[in-house]
Amino acid sequence: MIPQRVMGIETEYGLMCASTEGGTPPLDPEETAAELFRAVLESGLSTNAFLANGARLYLDVGAHPEYATAECRTVADLVAHDRAGELLFAGMAAEANERLAARGVPGRIHLFKNNLDAAGNSYGCHENYLVRRRPDYRARISTMLPFFVTRQIVAGAGCLRRGEDGVTRFAFSQRADQMWDAISSASTRSRPIINTRDEPHGDPELYRRMHVIVGDSNVAEPATALKVAATEALLVLVEDGAVLPGIRLADPVEAIRAASLDLTGRAPLALQGGGVTTPVDVQRRMLEAVLAHYDARGYAADLPEGTRYLFDLWGRAIDAVASGDHAGIATEIDWAAKLALVERYMRRSGAELGDPRLARLDLAYHDVTDAGLRASMESAGLLRTFTGPGAAERASARPPQNTRAKLRGEFVAKARRLRFDYAVDWTNLRLLEVEGTRTVVLKDPFSSADERVDALMDKMER
Repeated sequence: MIPQRVMGIETEYGLMCASTEGGTPPLDPEETAAELFRAVLESGLSTNAFLANGARLYLDVGAHPEYATAECRTVADLVAHDRAGELLFAGMAAEANERLAARGVPGRIHLFKNNLDAAGNSYGCHENYLVRRRPDYRARISTMLPFFVTRQIVAGAGCLRRGEDGVTRFAFSQRADQMWDAISSASTRSRPIINTRDEPHGDPELYRRMHVIVGDSNVAEPATALKVAATEALLVLVEDGAVLPGIRLADPVEAIRAASLDLTGRAPLALQGGGVTTPVDVQRRMLEAVLAHYDARGYAADLPEGTRYLFDLWGRAIDAVASGDHAGIATEIDWAAKLALVERYMRRSGAELGDPRLARLDLAYHDVTDAGLRASMESAGLLRTFTGPGAAERASARPPQNTRAKLRGEFVAKARRLRFDYAVDWTNLRLLEVEGTRTVVLKDPFSSADERVDALMDKMER
C-alpha cells in the first residue's frame, strides 16, 4: 500500500485597488486590505482566523491576503481546497467592490494568485508535506534539491522577465530569481528552496514538516496537482530508503536561475566534481526513479486514476519541453498556457514581449476576481480542470473528512453557531470562559475522530 501523507498549501495573494478612471490608485495597499477584510471583521472574525472548512485565512506582512488550506491526504482534496481559497477571496473582493461603488470610490480591487508585483517584490506559495522524523532528515531532503531546482519546467507559472539589459524574456518561473539559498531554517531573510524550520504541527516525536517555498502559485489545476504529486512521490522514495538519482549541483541557486530562462530545457547546470546536466535530464531521471520504485514496491497497482494521469502529464511535460512542441500541454501547465496566450496576442496585435499590454494580460491570467481570465479560459477549453464539478465549492464549506481538519472545522462551526468564544490553531482547540474545560491538543494530523473533541462539542450543546 502506498504510504499515506498529510499535505497543505499556503498561498499569498497580490492585492491592489486599481483606479477605474486611470491614474493613481484610490486606496493604498493597507487601505485595500482593510476594505477586503471589512466583512470578515464585521462577522466577528479577525484578520487571522481558522474557518469551518479547516483552513486558515489571514493577512500577512506587506498587506498580502493569505490562505492556508486544511490538512489533506489526497492530491484531489488539496487542489479542491486550494481552489476554495480562490473562491473565498474572489467573493470577498466582489463584496468590497460593491461597497466601493456604493461610496463612489473610483476603484476596483484585484487579487492576483502570482508571485511578483510590478516593483519586483516577491510573495510565496508554500507547500507543506508531513514526513517521518529521522536523524538524517537534512541529508535525505538534500537529494531532492535537483528536482526542486528543475521542477519549474513542468510546473512553473510562466513569467515575463525584464532583464538588466532591458530586454523582456519569457521564463518558466516567477520564483526562480527570488531564491537565495538551497536549504535553510530562514524563510524571508535568505529565502531558501527548502525551509528546514522545525515546526511540525503534530507530534514532534514522530513527525516534522517539509516546508517548500520555491514553487510558483499555479492557476491551472493540473499544474498544482502535478507539482504536489511529483514531490509527494519522491518523498515516498526518500522515506522508503530508496536512492534518488545521484545528482549534485555545484550551485543550486545559480542553476535555478539558468533553468528558468532556457525554454528548451537544455540549460547546462554545473555538477559538483565537474560535468553538467540539464533540467530535462534531471526531471526525466526523477520520473524514471519514481516509476521504477512504484513498480518494484507494488504501488503501481494501487495508483488512483488521478495519480496515473499526473505521472503521465509529468512525462508529457518533460517531452514537450525537450521537443519544443508545447501544444500537448498548453491546457494543463501554466507556463505553456500563458505562453500560448501571449503568442496569440502578439500575432494579433503586433506587440512585442516588453509591451505593457502583455504585462496586463499576464496579470489578468492570475487575477482570481471576476476580472480575471481563468473562468473564460476554462469554459473555452483553454484550461483543463483536475477537480470534479462543485469540488471547490464543497471544499469552501466542508473540511476534509479523513484528517484532523475535520475536528477543527466542526469545532469552529459549532462554536460560531452557538456563539462561544474559542481559541484555535493547527493543533489546539479550546473553549474560553467555560468552566471545567481544558485545551485539547491534537497531535495526530491523520486522526479525524477524538473523544475529547466530542466532549467539547457536547459541552457547547449543553
